[in-house]
Amino acid sequence: MTLLTGALVATDDETWKMSQRWYGSSNVVASFSDQFEYVGDGKPQFALSAAFALYGFAKGDQRALRTASEIVEAILSCGIVIQVLKHATGRESPFVSTVPGGRWDLLPNQIEYHKHVPRYDAYPSGHIATTLATVTVVAENYPEWKWVRPVGYAIAAGVAIGMGNTGIHWYSDYPLGLAIGYMFGMLAAHPEGLPAEQEESAQQVTVGPAVSPYGVGVGVTILLNLHQPCAQ
Repeated sequence: MTLLTGALVATDDETWKMSQRWYGSSNVVASFSDQFEYVGDGKPQFALSAAFALYGFAKGDQRALRTASEIVEAILSCGIVIQVLKHATGRESPFVSTVPGGRWDLLPNQIEYHKHVPRYDAYPSGHIATTLATVTVVAENYPEWKWVRPVGYAIAAGVAIGMGNTGIHWYSDYPLGLAIGYMFGMLAAHPEGLPAEQEESAQQVTVGPAVSPYGVGVGVTILLNLHQPCAQ
């Protein structure tokens, strides 16, 4: 993620100029970009959460109610972390940039930040984080819906391109936003622990030197979590 972000920072000015030309030369691209710019602002995600909640209450569907709650949890968690990072990094958005790639003002004056938000809030992308977090929560709760991830990832790509074309974000703002969105989506969807953590906690094997009254050798300790099913 760090290498990708660095590579994208190095090319941000060129990709922004290309996006500007693309946005200005086609009404279709401009309309697409303007629509997708709003997809990741939280409102569609909260609306989706409300739809799951209404269905869950109407049908007594606990899975739908859980999904609704986890979407809200993931969005709010992403929002808090993203805002802290934005207020710390102070990166200019492309459409107000004063230097190629945007100026970075680490730990900017917070009064100035709130007076001129686009001059400081580009990095990382909250739109991408909330979009991917929502996709992840739904996909994890409904694994039988195989279409959720491809459709969701396509929408996230549309959000990224749209915000790049309208000058809200540089492309290097996205890798960290994607990582934050994915991880908070997974954490919200698995309050019992992530699948990998469960597998690790089910059985742990430790090998090391052992000293006893009978001599010196190698000791093997196996810790089993009796709450997890064990293979025979």
